Amino acid sequence: MEVLLYLVLIILSTKVAGDLSVRIGQPAVLGKLIAGIVLGPAILGWIHPDAFISHFSEIGVLLLMFIAGLETDLDKLRENWKASFAVALGGIMLPFIGGYTVSIALGLSNTHSLFIGLLLCATSVSISVQTLKEMNRLDSKEGTTILGAAVVDDVIVVVLLAVMMSVLGPGGDVSLAVLIFKKVLFLVAIIVAGWFLVPFFMKLIAPFRISEAVTSAALIVCFAFSYFAETMGVAGIIGAFAGGIAISQTAYNHDVGTKIEPIAYTLFVPVFFVSIGLNITFTGLGNHIWFILLMTVIAVATKMLGGGLGARLTGFDLISSLAIGSGMVSRGEVALIIGVAGLESGLLLEKYFTSIVMVIILTTLITPPMLKLFFSRINNLIT
Repeated sequence: MEVLLYLVLIILSTKVAGDLSVRIGQPAVLGKLIAGIVLGPAILGWIHPDAFISHFSEIGVLLLMFIAGLETDLDKLRENWKASFAVALGGIMLPFIGGYTVSIALGLSNTHSLFIGLLLCATSVSISVQTLKEMNRLDSKEGTTILGAAVVDDVIVVVLLAVMMSVLGPGGDVSLAVLIFKKVLFLVAIIVAGWFLVPFFMKLIAPFRISEAVTSAALIVCFAFSYFAETMGVAGIIGAFAGGIAISQTAYNHDVGTKIEPIAYTLFVPVFFVSIGLNITFTGLGNHIWFILLMTVIAVATKMLGGGLGARLTGFDLISSLAIGSGMVSRGEVALIIGVAGLESGLLLEKYFTSIVMVIILTTLITPPMLKLFFSRINNLIT
């Protein structure tokens, strides 16, 4: 009975909070995250973390990354791959250096500082896409570059996270050669599977005279890729993302997307975002206010400068470079995923978790106004 009440509260609150968030010009994910904070121990205490929340949220994050893979346009990425790669590289290097340096200066250990530096490297694909869609600039050269860079950024960061967790996390005394071999084997296996096995599997299952055969096959691919990723020491979300890309290259892409999204966004993804909020506590937050402000400034400045520099070096003018850099600022759900992984593995101290989530929220709040500002200047220059 308690589970049913949890679902009622989660679905209702995330939809209402998401709608309110969009109405005031912010991404829906922000409202969903705040709904979790309000419902959880931090404020109302109506919902507490348990096995149900944990399992549903894990499925939610896998589906979220699977959908991100489905929405990835490989052709557009190929057209702007140089600019996207340069922006992603700049958007990883400067935030990592900034986050690590500031963390060391604040007295954190080398391991914890490395993790915070890595967390600040993340970029939210969904936040960037949603904001650009609202401005009808997703198909622009700047928009395509932001999307490509965000995808490259997230892939690199999550792979680096897997390496960091393997080396520095619990049971980290692992042979580096074995670690590298497993990551390379995983990469080769998913490319082969995505290129040959997935299209064959989808064609094999599609004619089955059962309800939602194609959707079921897509979910099998998603969860099988995720399971394989975890067995190879790579985060499951990378496997789900790779599965989404594999499906996106088949004739079933649109059908799968229209069927998977309702499943994900109606039930599992809301539980994931609420689960993040359930880990929040405001106890002692005042003691970390300077940490939050300083990390937010570092998070925003290093992403803008790093991403903007990458764009400038690949031919964009100053305003366009700043627009692209601002599009990389939001950390969104990817940083939340990394934060939770770091908390569970001990790479992120529990007393800093709430502060880090606050930094993620602030970067999410800042991104849409910044994008609107710079893209309006681009429009003025065009007209």
